[in-house]
Amino acid sequence: MQVVEVGENARYKKEFIQFPVRLYRADSCWIRPLDTDVEEVFDPVRNKRFEHGECVRYLLLNDKGETIGRVAAFIDHEIANLDNDQPTGGLGFFECIDDQTAAFRLFDAGKAWLQSRGMEAMDGPINFGDRDRWWGLLVDGFDREPNYCMPYTKAYYIPFFESYGFKDYFKQYTFGIPTTWSKLVDMSQAVKDRAQRIFQNPDYSFRTIDKKQLPAAAEQFRHIYNAAWGGHSGVKEMSAAQAQLLMQKLKPVIDEKIIYFAYYQGEPVAFFVCLPELNQVFKHVNGKLDLIGKLKFLWHMLLKTNHKAFGVVFGVAPEHQGKGVEAAIALRMPHEADNNPNFQYTELEMNWVGDFNPIMVRFVSQLGSKIVKTHITYRKLFDETKPFKRCPVIGRKK
Repeated sequence: MQVVEVGENARYKKEFIQFPVRLYRADSCWIRPLDTDVEEVFDPVRNKRFEHGECVRYLLLNDKGETIGRVAAFIDHEIANLDNDQPTGGLGFFECIDDQTAAFRLFDAGKAWLQSRGMEAMDGPINFGDRDRWWGLLVDGFDREPNYCMPYTKAYYIPFFESYGFKDYFKQYTFGIPTTWSKLVDMSQAVKDRAQRIFQNPDYSFRTIDKKQLPAAAEQFRHIYNAAWGGHSGVKEMSAAQAQLLMQKLKPVIDEKIIYFAYYQGEPVAFFVCLPELNQVFKHVNGKLDLIGKLKFLWHMLLKTNHKAFGVVFGVAPEHQGKGVEAAIALRMPHEADNNPNFQYTELEMNWVGDFNPIMVRFVSQLGSKIVKTHITYRKLFDETKPFKRCPVIGRKK
């Protein structure tokens, strides 16, 4: 077996994309990611992480020169030491045949590259970018299709990571959430009561997004996001420019009916951003958004063939947490569905609820939701004599 660096080699770049297509060919639940979404991660022009980070990609070849694995390693120097006891890099985009020796060769390559640059630990599998994409190893839910830009990985990867010495840094849950009042049979009565108090309080109001007012929505989103998430471990505050860019990127797929904002005395205090689950459309384009792929995409969007939505991000300003605002904004979709006989979505999944946020886990569970997928973000300490610490729990003193 031979580890080769992808670098600028055109054939290796193509293999980095094509290898998973062959690996998952017989897996009916796997959905091929868009080639451009993966390529963007490793493009210094399109991925701003390169402004303060660096990255390498490797392929593993067998004795015949055939690809049997791939991996990437990367460092974001802005966050390598943020809330960590040691400088920590990342390992991601790991794919491999069912061979532990091969897997360990790839892990070794990433580890050696990171160590040569002063890193003392690596998290994986993660993204060289934001946490909402390509983050975590699937450990439960192999019978369900992945949501857009969420990892679907082989079950045999779990012992690879754990045997190598990776430990559970945090879990990420995907919840299946009822979309109509009739399905909310398991909802906690206390949650219903808290939501009702908010609905009856004239100081609170709720609105869906207006595509014509996206700049204002972006700024409101940023304000709440930074208040709710900006201080948590590994999460940087969002700039105004980043928020505007995010909304512009989302604009082509935004469904105004399923992005909700809550206001207190006219000031934004919470959001629940849901989108059409794009993999239900992209699974028809085989990773290619060329002319034919775009036509297929438009056809499915116009005919509304997708009946699945997913919760992208949920946030409540700290001063309004625990008052029922969470419940009230989460129940806007069932309210919309029951009052609109043509409501498109019959299924909703809430992505990326970390176990380091037990308040949110408990709250989403009280909505009558069920965990349908679990991912784990692992951490490997290079000095194994050093005590391992899991991700800090939100709201708990260190």
